Amino acid sequence: MKNEELNIAITGGGTGGHLKIAKVIKDEFAKRNINLIYIGSTGGADFEWFSKDNAFNYRYFLPSSGVVNKKGLGKIFSLFHIFKLSLKAKKILKKHNINAVFSVGGYSAAPASFGAVLNFTPLFIHEQNAHIGTLNKALKPFSKRFFNTFLYNDPYPVENVFFDSARIRKELKTIIFLGGSQGALAINDLAIKLVPKLKEKNINIIHQTGKKDFERIKNFYKENNINADVFDFDPDLVQKISKADFAISRAGASTLFELAANQIPALFIPYPYAAGDHQYYNAKFLEDKNAGFVIRQDEIDVKKIENFIFNADLEKISRNLAKINQKEGAKLIVDEILKSFVN
Repeated sequence: MKNEELNIAITGGGTGGHLKIAKVIKDEFAKRNINLIYIGSTGGADFEWFSKDNAFNYRYFLPSSGVVNKKGLGKIFSLFHIFKLSLKAKKILKKHNINAVFSVGGYSAAPASFGAVLNFTPLFIHEQNAHIGTLNKALKPFSKRFFNTFLYNDPYPVENVFFDSARIRKELKTIIFLGGSQGALAINDLAIKLVPKLKEKNINIIHQTGKKDFERIKNFYKENNINADVFDFDPDLVQKISKADFAISRAGASTLFELAANQIPALFIPYPYAAGDHQYYNAKFLEDKNAGFVIRQDEIDVKKIENFIFNADLEKISRNLAKINQKEGAKLIVDEILKSFVN
């Protein structure tokens, strides 16, 4: 079957980590002139990301919501609601003659993913994390292909710019604190405690605070006469990362593999309330390969962290990071999917 005859639905999201995968896979499909539709949720970040994305011929946003945290009758009602939305998604798949559904997981993916199973449409799933999400675990037996870097050494789709600006770190001149666009109070507070030692050693500071804590952290640096690059959000974050020699970060899968692609050594402080503690297991994956460090939020010790920062063998870690992932991950995944449609 020719590419221009293929119709693919992309689904899933709810968080930036899911949606980054959806975006890079969408871009790869679009390069190949494949017809695309998107099926997401009105309640996640999906609408903001894709409602005006013209790479999709059609975009549908259904009122889906999470089930995992519901209890009793609430869970039963939510499951029934998803079933009804799945029937609606099934009709959408039929209407557009969809040949395959690509899901990145998250509650936004439930209707289209179950709709694919009900419609006998091939379902391809990308699980970002070391700990498989509830929806993906339930649908894994029904998928034609289940992509996961941690389990199967599949490539993790990362924008090429992170690889293109990669370099071997040898000396600590600049440190970057990454709490994500929403920020991480624990990382912001840790930065404040580390600043005296960083200042003493003339280490430059780049700090992503998140929007809620931006003013507090900005004022802290100003009051202490420290010339730091402080920002809440930057769509061109790779430029900030590539300037740094060490990162202190949360451990969402996309962030972790972006840092790995750029070969920047990092200390990960996982978000403690992530489902299945997946951020910890994501970071442990790198630590076990001598390609990073991980410390739990409730075990933060400033002296211990200073030891990580100032005594790490940056060059060794940086070179180990080069072995973690491969460039053109989205291309390799799309190649694998399209094999199913070779006449």
